[in-house]
Order: sequence, then C-alpha cells, then structure tokens
Amino acid sequence: MQHLIDRFISYAIIDTEADPNSETTPSSMKQHVLADLLVKELNDIGMTDVSKDKNGYVMGTLESNVNHEVPTIGFVSHFDTTPDFTGLNVKPQIITNYDGGDIILNAAQNIVLSPNYFEDLLMYKGQTIITTDGTTLLGADDKAGLTEIVSAMEYLIKNPQIKHGKIRVGFTPDEEIGRGADLFDVEKFGAKWAYTMDGSQIGELEYENFNAAGAKLTFKGKSVHPGYAKGKMINSMLLANKFVSKLPKGETPEETSGYEGFYHVHHLDGSIEESIVELIIRDFDPKSFEKRKKKVQKLADKINKKYAKQFGEDIVSVVITDQYYNMREKVEPMKYIVDLAEIAMNDLGIKPLIKPIRGGTDGSKLSYMGLPCPNIFAGGHNFHGKYEYLPAESMQKAVDVIVRIAELTASTDLAALEANSTLDKKSNKKDKGNKKDKKKSKKMVLKKK
Repeated sequence: MQHLIDRFISYAIIDTEADPNSETTPSSMKQHVLADLLVKELNDIGMTDVSKDKNGYVMGTLESNVNHEVPTIGFVSHFDTTPDFTGLNVKPQIITNYDGGDIILNAAQNIVLSPNYFEDLLMYKGQTIITTDGTTLLGADDKAGLTEIVSAMEYLIKNPQIKHGKIRVGFTPDEEIGRGADLFDVEKFGAKWAYTMDGSQIGELEYENFNAAGAKLTFKGKSVHPGYAKGKMINSMLLANKFVSKLPKGETPEETSGYEGFYHVHHLDGSIEESIVELIIRDFDPKSFEKRKKKVQKLADKINKKYAKQFGEDIVSVVITDQYYNMREKVEPMKYIVDLAEIAMNDLGIKPLIKPIRGGTDGSKLSYMGLPCPNIFAGGHNFHGKYEYLPAESMQKAVDVIVRIAELTASTDLAALEANSTLDKKSNKKDKGNKKDKKKSKKMVLKKK
C-alpha cells in the first residue's frame, strides 16, 4: 500500500489548479507538468499507444490477453484541482493507525480535522489517512483516481494470469471548471463504455447526476446625490437583493439533499449603477430543471416590468447557460455496465452505495458524447478545502474494483447480463425477496466464455 501512497503524493504535490478565467485548454499551463508525468508513468509500466495531445489529454492502452472477443472498456479521471481553494505547495500528512480522535492539521493556526464535525472519519478508525497541513486542499479529487487507475494497470501488467480485454485509460484537464470532457476524443479513445474514478467514500457507484445551468444577471441603476435622490435614484444593489430574496425558500444547497434540486447564489458584486448576481441551477428531473430556469427568468421579467417606465428599458438582463445534463438518460439503456461494477464490489466485500451525484463528472458529458460512463468511488472526503482527507485503504479497494471489473468484462456473459438488466428496469416490484432474486440472477450470468 505504501506504493499507492507514494504515487498519490507524487501527484498531489504538483499544483494543477484550473483557471476559470482562461480560454486555453488546459486552462493553466502547469497542468501539463502532471500530464507529462502521467505519460512517463504509463510508458514505464508497459502500456502502449500512450499519448498526450496539445490540449493536455492523456490516453493509453492495455492490450487484451484473451483470445475471445471482449468489448473495449475505459477508466477516466482528471488531473486538475478546483480553483475554490489553493492547491499550491500541498504538504500531505500521513496518519497511521488512526485512533478515532481529532487530527491536528496545523497547530499554529489551530486547524483541526475532528470526527465531532466530520463523522465519516470514524469509518476509518485503524486505517492510514492522508490529510492536508491545513493550508491547502489535498487534491484527492481527482489525483486519487489517477493513482488508482495507473496502479490497477500496473497490477494487471505484472499479473498476466488475470485475464482481461482491451482497456483504455484517459486523463483530462479542467474538469473542475466544467470543461474536462469538452475536447475529449471519444472516437480515438475507442471504448464501448468507461468508468470515471471520481467518487467519494468507498462503495459509491453512481449513474445519475444533476442537470446543471449557470445564470448571470446584470442589474442597472441610476446614481443620484443621496440628498436629492427621492424618486430618481435606482440602486442596482437593492434590486439584486430583491431578486435573491424572491428565490424559493428552502431550495439552497445547505437545505437540500438526495434528489432535491436547488438555486445557489455564489457571486454578488455591485455598485449603485451596476450589480452582478451569479447563481447555479441544479435539478435531477429535466422538467423541474426547465421550470427552475424559467423561474429565474420570470423573476427578472417582473422587475423589468416594474421599472420599465422609470428606467426606460430593461433594468436587468439575464443569461442562462446549460452546463451539463443527467447522465442517467444515456447510461440506463446500458444499465448492465452499472450492474457489472456492482457485482465487482460485491465480489470484493464492498457494499455498493448506489445514489445520485449531487454534482457532475466528466462522465456526464462523455455519456452524451457517446461514451456511457458511470462513476465509481475514489475514496476521498471533504473535497475542495483544507479538511480534505483520503484513506489509503480506500484507494487500494478502488484498485481492486478496477481489476475485478476488467476481469469480469472478459469472463461474463454480457448478453445475459444485459438481458437481465433490461428485465430489472421493467420490473416495478420492490420487495426484498425480489431484490434477492435479482442479485441471484445477476450472479448466474457470470459464466466463463
């Protein structure tokens, strides 16, 4: 496991923060440093067709070691980190045999990672935990995924007795700013389906995510000396505040969970003459998603109507831009690829946690680009901040899952698994007995070819 830890740290200490204000790909040239290291490592472990294009996308191939036909599958992760928190000068700390108590990240600044606040820590008592030093993020999102994919390929190469079909790996820039899959060459990748290794806690298996849009509202105003302003001044900041106050109550990130959508105001900037409000809109259901976008527009229209005579033109302009969509629509017709990952986890004694992603992954866009791509856990917690941590044992389990999926893809009657999955989708029975029957039927298709 030390090999895994060392590899992860070698990635984590490289600053790959994405830049949302850049128009280049990758958005920050420093991302090329890690991309080049990944190219070197893929070549060093013995993979073929290793490449990095001008936009930083890295790909490689592990050739099949079986004689029968097996679908080409892929594993994908991203090497950038979020601009929400600094990734410069990351100094990982290793906590061995975690005792279940507080972890001092930075004594000088009194920064403590405590299970009293982050209860999930207690799941990893007795394990090795990698943390930050409290001044940066860790970068487990998604350098843990990189580590797991490279390590799994290395393991398969060193253990040729494990039979598998052709496997493609792909590493992307700029996922954190929503552009990770934009220039991904799906045709060149050549896989029938893939998995992103970009989830959180051990067991996560996801094929649903938010439909997502961003909205930018620009409010205009009229500045007049405050002593003579009655009936003349229009304060754009107050209009912006009025708009925010009219958004539905209880529909913010901090007040929602599960399949509940939200509006999230993440930027406010203003003066009397002009104020900007930026928000994101999220919903799993496509109809509700459209309603939310229309709600934002309607609120703006009401403000425009109210001030039409006084201002003489629209006082607020709205730009709403779709960002990504729920991958379920594209993955569900191939639900057996989720079943395959579920079987792999069960085989390894890992309880699958099948739930929606309250966010997005490269897999969302890739699914709409013709590469169905569910998401699998990478092991980290508390992404995008100083409290981020990564249990090393979870990384090892993720490696095991990748290896087992590769093995199952080459040994499973996929046609039978697909047929069984289709029957499952059509069934409306929800009793426990039927769930057990489904598990048994899935196991029955694991026939050697």
